Amino acid sequence: MVTLLLTITFPLSMLASCDGKGLTNQSGLPLKSDGEYTYTEPGLRKYNPPIELTFVRETSDDLDNLIKTFPGETLEDNRWTRLYEQVLGIRIKYDWTAKGTLYNQKLGVALASGNLPDVVRVDADQLRQLSNAGLIQDLTEAYEKYAAPFTKEILGQEGTGPFEAATVDGKLMGIPETSSSIEGAQYIWIRTDWLDRLGLQPPQTMNDVLNISKAFTENDPDRNGKNDTLGLPVTQYLWDPVMGLSAFMAGYDAFPNIWIRDPSGKLVYGAVQPEVKTALKVLQDMYRNGEIDEEFMFKDGIKVKEQIIAGKYGMMYGEQWGSFVVQGNHERDPEARWQAFPIVSATGNAAKVPLRFATHQFLAVRKGVAHPEAVVKLFNLHLEKNWGATAEYETYYSTPYPAWQLSPVTPYPALKNLNAYYQIEEARRTGDSSVLKDEARAIQKNIEAYLTRNDPSGWGWERTYGPSGAFSILDLYKRNNQLLYESFVGAPTDTMIEKQSILDSLAMDTFTNIILGRPIEEFDHFVEEWHRLGGDKMTAEVNEWYSNKQKD
Repeated sequence: MVTLLLTITFPLSMLASCDGKGLTNQSGLPLKSDGEYTYTEPGLRKYNPPIELTFVRETSDDLDNLIKTFPGETLEDNRWTRLYEQVLGIRIKYDWTAKGTLYNQKLGVALASGNLPDVVRVDADQLRQLSNAGLIQDLTEAYEKYAAPFTKEILGQEGTGPFEAATVDGKLMGIPETSSSIEGAQYIWIRTDWLDRLGLQPPQTMNDVLNISKAFTENDPDRNGKNDTLGLPVTQYLWDPVMGLSAFMAGYDAFPNIWIRDPSGKLVYGAVQPEVKTALKVLQDMYRNGEIDEEFMFKDGIKVKEQIIAGKYGMMYGEQWGSFVVQGNHERDPEARWQAFPIVSATGNAAKVPLRFATHQFLAVRKGVAHPEAVVKLFNLHLEKNWGATAEYETYYSTPYPAWQLSPVTPYPALKNLNAYYQIEEARRTGDSSVLKDEARAIQKNIEAYLTRNDPSGWGWERTYGPSGAFSILDLYKRNNQLLYESFVGAPTDTMIEKQSILDSLAMDTFTNIILGRPIEEFDHFVEEWHRLGGDKMTAEVNEWYSNKQKD
């Protein structure tokens, strides 16, 4: 399950009255009388003659099934590729496509050999490596000159971090497909029917969480007379956005996968802080007590989700789209009532909610491509047609199938989901549905279908966007200053490129083994090894970046 991509139309002037001669709104976007849009914005002007831009693409069974819902469309010939050619004069071609592991293998070979398409999507490490090898272009001027004001506004919602991560030696080497850090906020999803059945209250402290976990494991909450329920779902990847442990650990002020500021003001990596040891000991005890699946280390998110649907769990940590994970359980058992609650701390004080730096994908342009600004134009049009003044949401974003996935570039506003909630909440409060824009209007239709017709497809939407849904809690997190954003958002340092994957694997193996029962003192040995194997050097590099940033 991927994080839900939900939209919000941002404040641009809407189209003026129609006189049949071609209209211009205050944003300078003319509309021809035949319904075709043309644009005066330089970043939306058409190439004449058209140009071709090549990509490579990761595909999947889900993408194949999506394309089947659009008769007459293919990956290379669809509403988005036609729009890009019609409006911008850019023809999209794919050098090759592949699925999953094979895609990553082929991409690795292509990057190592320098056999790149015109535009390639890479992570921050790969971007720096390609830049160091001289294989990609500096996009600083292309972005400054051709990014539409609307694009700059949208991509700026995550602050300067995404552009710092894409900058190498002062040059912008890739256009960031900004992701939403705030969407990483997590909640405790709990079956309130099980709470009621066992005479329990929603948690206020971590001790309450532990008591609920124990009761859900031992007190037969499903009343089937069998010892077949568990307390806390955990996947083999401990930091999964749903069914993971990062928000559980945050209850003990442990933040194992982000860089944070220590009391002296220096940046330190959360995984090697003593609070993690405390949290691991608690998890070890839960595992020993049978509250965590004894085979969790072999189960991915799909397998654990199947257990949740089957009614084996009544509580999990997860992001706002966790509602759609637990919806399968509700559909199987209509009496299963899941609700999101705020994460809690061991002390009872408001817990800090860790938010990892979310932008990890960048579009780089191969050295020698004649029109490097073309990728910026694709960004401009994708954002404009989904969220701008000339947006056609139900054609290009959601039909309600996710048509946006057909595009080779998929930028989106980082705050759109939360803003959609604010619109829905205002409409609930005032009764004025005119405040609902495209995405919020579609979400509200789903919620109403559930509330008025008991349509099960709207259940998850109501659990996320309803009056007591996940986004109401995110609003609470914001107002209480509980959001803890990652402190390091720069480009990967030299040591990160060389050592980060080794150190991450060391942490994952150590933490998993401790939960399974290895002596808790192994955490201290891990900390020593982490520092020795590159952590010390990486920390020094991160603090050099941070010191320079403070001077800017």
